[in-house]
Amino acid sequence: MLGLMQTQPLLISSILRHARQCHGTAEIVSQIGDGVLHRSTYATIEERARRLARVLAKLGVRPGDRVGTLAWNSYRHLELFYAISGSGAVCHTLNPRLLRQDIEYIITHAGDCVLFADTDFAPLVEQMLPQLAGCVRKVVMMTTPDRMPAIALPAGIGLYCYEDLMEQADEDFVWPSFDENTAAALCYTSGTTGRPKGVLYSHRSTVLHALAANLPDFIGFCAADRILQGSPMFHAAAWGMPYMAPMVGAAMILPGRHLDPPSLVRLLNEERVTVTGAVPTVWLGVLSYLKDTGGTLPYLKKIYSGGSAVPRAMVEGFAAYGVAVQQAWGMTETSPIVTAYAPLPSTAALDGEALMQKRLKQGRPVYGTEIKIVDAAGTELPWDGEAFGDLLVRGPWVCREYLGRGGEGSADPEGWFATGDVATIDPEGFVELVDRSKDVIKSGGEWISSIALENIAVSHPDVAEAAVIAARHEKWQERPLLFIVPQPGRRVDAKDVLALYDGKVAKWWLPDAVVLVDELPHTATGKLNKLALRRKWQDFLVTNTAAE
Repeated sequence: MLGLMQTQPLLISSILRHARQCHGTAEIVSQIGDGVLHRSTYATIEERARRLARVLAKLGVRPGDRVGTLAWNSYRHLELFYAISGSGAVCHTLNPRLLRQDIEYIITHAGDCVLFADTDFAPLVEQMLPQLAGCVRKVVMMTTPDRMPAIALPAGIGLYCYEDLMEQADEDFVWPSFDENTAAALCYTSGTTGRPKGVLYSHRSTVLHALAANLPDFIGFCAADRILQGSPMFHAAAWGMPYMAPMVGAAMILPGRHLDPPSLVRLLNEERVTVTGAVPTVWLGVLSYLKDTGGTLPYLKKIYSGGSAVPRAMVEGFAAYGVAVQQAWGMTETSPIVTAYAPLPSTAALDGEALMQKRLKQGRPVYGTEIKIVDAAGTELPWDGEAFGDLLVRGPWVCREYLGRGGEGSADPEGWFATGDVATIDPEGFVELVDRSKDVIKSGGEWISSIALENIAVSHPDVAEAAVIAARHEKWQERPLLFIVPQPGRRVDAKDVLALYDGKVAKWWLPDAVVLVDELPHTATGKLNKLALRRKWQDFLVTNTAAE
């Protein structure tokens, strides 16, 4: 017997329709220049998104077509998120921080037929267009007529102005209804270990992810929140925030390209932001700026952070300003949220070091996701906080297979997707990432966690950033090599850093050498680029016998 309930499809457009109807006056604030703000509301965004859907149709976009966006966090980008997906096409967010050749490959692989771009990227678009003539038919610059850049276009590609098109479009568009499993958005991995791979989200997966992430134990936005979208809208479906915020009617503050500490602190305070999220690198810069300037954060209550392990110094540093740091974990392939820190009755009474150790873990699974760890033979390992193995995940917003890759990297027949992370899971379900499987250090057959060593190193007050890689060793095959970036104007003594490890890790875990550098390489999504470090430094211990 089947139930007798309605079967309304879970569509992204329903989120924005709800926001207009129930939270129409909630603000959307965009920083569109140095100190220049644009203010809108959900009611206006929904109306303009419907107008934009008409624009897409006039540009020849049909259901299932891929539409590329090369843009920062702004109200126009938010309109595109809803207009493209809501009309049945696929919103393909492009990461401008990737190599130009990778962006060209991604656009061609996806088959984008129209490209929307902020004017900042006009030179990049002009460079790429000759290589994109086989798929991109039209380019729309996301600006007003008076700010249109001059771009030399190959024959057959049209150039348009966003606001010109919007002015000419009708607003009588009605959001269509279709299968909730229809493709909605497309995001490619950063490609640090090969060609970028496309993750194709559905309407169903996106709505379910937003619902689960908004549970109180996890991200849990509410209508009274003012949320600064610090994670780029081109990264991992913008962490789901453009769907989560309008779902509850929270105000959105969109910083554009301005993620430097002075701009962020000014925006956080002037717009009375209560919740925000971005990768740790962003917040470590903000923390240093606050300390140097004596600044405060009178309105901010919580920072969500992920993308790489949140260091202890960040948690403790923001606590001094009355701001809680909540770590979450996920991937482009998981929409992205899988786990987040949230206390249980058994952990709520913890304090001091016991509480800190829980907070530094990646959290416990959000409802809708399942996790497990397995050994090299695929045997499931216990949740005892000691055994560690490859982390697998499955759920309705987890990638089944990559776009156009067939079985390469796909989930197994039972739906388990290999994350590439090595982890432990404690009896209460808290996950702790030991390392990426490609980054874990295997010294004489024993594993050493580079993440654990990095977290200890950045606890030194004079250390701004740290990275540990596996360097080749004649006797032990691999040994840890530590890189340190000093705080501006500070000097770091390698012996002082190494002394921090006493009593915290086994002696054989100690890095064999410390290398002081001015900066560390990062990927296009802000993560440490350990692949680049290994390529340059993997033979350091073989050719150097003394620590530097």
